[in-house]
Amino acid sequence: METEPLLQGAGGSWGVYGADEESRRSDSSGPRSSGSRQSSGSTGGQLDDLCIQQAAVFIEDAIQYRTINHRVDSQSLKLYRWYYSKACQRFLSTTIFVILILAFFEKPSSLSLTSDLRFRHVIWEPSCGLMEGIEALCLLLFMVDVIIKSYLIGWEEFRKAKWLIAYTLVLAVSAIDWMVSIGLFCEEKVRVRRILRPFFLLQNSSLMKKTLKCLRQTLPQIASVMLLLALHLLLFTMIAMLLFARAQNSKENKEWKTYFQNVPASLTSLLVLLTTANNPDVMIPAYSKNRGYALFFITFSIIGTYLLMNLLTAIIYNQFRGYLLSSVQTSIVRRCLGIRCAFEVLCCGHTTKAGRRGSLRMMVSTSTVVQVLQKVTMSPLHKQEIIKQAKAFTHDCVTAEQFRILFDELQKETMREHPLKPEYRSSFLQKLQALLCHRNADYVGNLMVTVHLICIFVALVLDADKPMSERDGFFSEVVNGSFVLYYLLEMALKIFALGIKGYCSYKSNLFDGLLTLILLILQLSSLGAYGFPHPGWNPDLHGLLTLWETVRLANMLIVFRFLRLIPNIKLMALVAGSLLDLIKNLRAFAGILVVAYYVFAIVGVVLFKDKIPVPTNSTNSSLNTDVASPENATLRCGTYEQLEYWPNNFNDFAAALVTLWDLMVVNNWQVFLDVFSRYASPWSKLYFVAWWLVSAVIWVNLFMALILENFIHKWDRSYHMSFSDQESEYQMSVQDMFRDDLEEPTEEELLERLRQHPHLHLLKGPI
Repeated sequence: METEPLLQGAGGSWGVYGADEESRRSDSSGPRSSGSRQSSGSTGGQLDDLCIQQAAVFIEDAIQYRTINHRVDSQSLKLYRWYYSKACQRFLSTTIFVILILAFFEKPSSLSLTSDLRFRHVIWEPSCGLMEGIEALCLLLFMVDVIIKSYLIGWEEFRKAKWLIAYTLVLAVSAIDWMVSIGLFCEEKVRVRRILRPFFLLQNSSLMKKTLKCLRQTLPQIASVMLLLALHLLLFTMIAMLLFARAQNSKENKEWKTYFQNVPASLTSLLVLLTTANNPDVMIPAYSKNRGYALFFITFSIIGTYLLMNLLTAIIYNQFRGYLLSSVQTSIVRRCLGIRCAFEVLCCGHTTKAGRRGSLRMMVSTSTVVQVLQKVTMSPLHKQEIIKQAKAFTHDCVTAEQFRILFDELQKETMREHPLKPEYRSSFLQKLQALLCHRNADYVGNLMVTVHLICIFVALVLDADKPMSERDGFFSEVVNGSFVLYYLLEMALKIFALGIKGYCSYKSNLFDGLLTLILLILQLSSLGAYGFPHPGWNPDLHGLLTLWETVRLANMLIVFRFLRLIPNIKLMALVAGSLLDLIKNLRAFAGILVVAYYVFAIVGVVLFKDKIPVPTNSTNSSLNTDVASPENATLRCGTYEQLEYWPNNFNDFAAALVTLWDLMVVNNWQVFLDVFSRYASPWSKLYFVAWWLVSAVIWVNLFMALILENFIHKWDRSYHMSFSDQESEYQMSVQDMFRDDLEEPTEEELLERLRQHPHLHLLKGPI
């Protein structure tokens, strides 16, 4: 597209200067007219270092999907590149990690062997000032972080940055709360800053912020289904209280007394039934009297569990996918904007006639592009490929469209090239090498692993009911020894065919080779300690491991070796690839869950610490009937005390995390609802219901949405015409998942956005 030069140059170059630097230059040299700029550009003068630096930074912004609205003067760019360097970002991430793990060491300390109330003994409690000193250092580093960020984007952009403003406020509140703690000698009961700590993790991840924004925008749709679910619960609660009303005969009151005695108990019972955690326990007393009562509970479960809950999953998937798509679209716009901005600052006035008379098409020399790319921090493989393509352009010039196409290479997964195979002069060795490199050789190896696994399975079945003294280790030891020799031979032949570098360039070979060496060490240690096997072989312990412990360890490693079959089965490889992509893209979603866990754990410790009394008879608490409160003196079946759930509590941060995990699984979560409502407050149920909504309802459904989107995309690619074995190993990012649905911005939109840059000196003329 034909355009006027967008960015105004200064002196003999076409660089873009910050507003302050441009004003200083204009005072000394005066303003440049459009005609003077064209004449100076046509001379082909060299770009100064600032322009190269600006272009390199804008390209790095595009690669990382960062905004380009930051200062562009020389000193600011140096600070900007230092701040976003790997070393600096890793240091910042380490600081965030340190301040988050302080909760494990602060009072109440999690440094105990067990969280069981009966046996918990804290090994070490930090003295006042130790953890606070580390926290103060972290807060100071965060203050430096927010100052640098604010300076780099400028005051106008700072006023628009809600996350940065919130970052400042959180630091201010944390600093005040820290000073209160020091003033009270660390004896305060509530530390507000501990609840705010996960914010530091949130604000440091752009994808996590996008995920949180998508969650916030999805909440209205979630709330509508939750309202319908609440009406469903209330309606069936009223019906249940009418169906299972208190009878005159006390023997017929078991359902009423246990589950539907009042409105809170009825609501709780049906809410737990919604998660199937108390099914069929909740209906057994009534069902034992009349089989017709089962219809009530079945109808409730069908409507609530199988219709409304699945409808909630569908809504979360659909709405979240839409909002995430729009957020990813913003990232694509940022990439395109950064690439176009880099091109504009590199425009050296190399003009050619195109289209209408007098119109100009801006170009950049190939040598300039290569010079910039050499300074860009990016993947070496991507950089090498982009430079190669840039040098291939004719006329030694690159247009805006060609410059954009260069960076399409960033969207491709670079395939690592394996070293060349060794060359042998002998025809026999060449044929042997070709045979070993053939795909059938891998099939033979997979077959041998399968046979080995079958042998292990047979040995396990034969020895399952035998005591250790009657077992014969001859069969297992001979089988394992024989197959270890085969694995060594296989590894040696692969090294012969591929060369040592070629062998090590395949991850599957490294995996197999490592397991083979470990198996060899175990086999040799067994032979050294117990000698050669013979029928009836069952020697006594002579070393660190018994014979059977050595065999079990070897068998477990062989089971892991069986994983080599996965890439060779297409559907299995597809599922495994989806799991790998899931792990790769789970950081943002897992980060949101970490934040939720952290906040709820801190709140749980504040609300429920030491609420459950320690059983008086710690040696045999299950026989103690004095543990419960006076109104519940006897132990009922299924209670916290009867099930001995003593390790599940909120007496320290680590124990709270495990308890929250057990609650998220929702198996027997009614036990926790009951015990904390008895010992803490009936209102404590609100805390646990809130956690169930956040974790088991919202986050788990988001997790399912990510799995579905990833797997569907993989499935479609696997049956596409261009699908190949190399692509089957391709791992997608979140942007890749939605690539087919994304639209790149037009040139007019990009240029308009560039004119609105707060720190670039731009022309306001028409495109």
